[in-house]
Amino acid sequence: MFTAAPIVLAPHIYVLKNYADARVLLPLIHSIAAQAPFRHMTVPGGLAMKVALTNCGDLGWTSDARGYRYAPKDPASGLPWPALPTAFFELGQAAAAACGFEGFAPNACLVNCYAAGTGMGAHQDRNEKDFSQPIVSVSVGAPCRFFWGGLLRTDKTTSVVLEEGDVMVWGDAARLVYHGVRPLPEGSAVRHNITLRRAVL
Repeated sequence: MFTAAPIVLAPHIYVLKNYADARVLLPLIHSIAAQAPFRHMTVPGGLAMKVALTNCGDLGWTSDARGYRYAPKDPASGLPWPALPTAFFELGQAAAAACGFEGFAPNACLVNCYAAGTGMGAHQDRNEKDFSQPIVSVSVGAPCRFFWGGLLRTDKTTSVVLEEGDVMVWGDAARLVYHGVRPLPEGSAVRHNITLRRAVL
């Protein structure tokens, strides 16, 4: 783990460059996916998400015709989501503390899998209910261009290239900013993204 000071991208939005060790994280991602396979969930409008995802932890983020929500069990299997790996928990807690968010205790982890040509449109992370906790996002694999704006979808956006091992942390007044990922260029390798949150039902 690299321990350089966080880079302040905007008020309450930080990036820790080369902070995480993908050699540790990738086997854990594969283990999670072996228990709860990646899938393209359906959004309320009926379309399938282009980015594949799975979860681990006490609660997992799900989407279907009924809407977005957290659930303690994988709807595909009816089983609890795989346990949150200790390495994920400790990484999230340490990264949050390095950016001034002491006491972060993630209990939900969304793992996204981006193939070449896929991205994530502008959205807010607003299904957690408790917005006092930050979000910690870890990049593994191919680089991407992450963008963020303000509290309105129409606000001007800024972007930054995230490389393998980079960790973004945002919270406080920036907790509900719109953000997303530009589509990966054709020919890119796979990118995984680990997003740690504190969620309640």
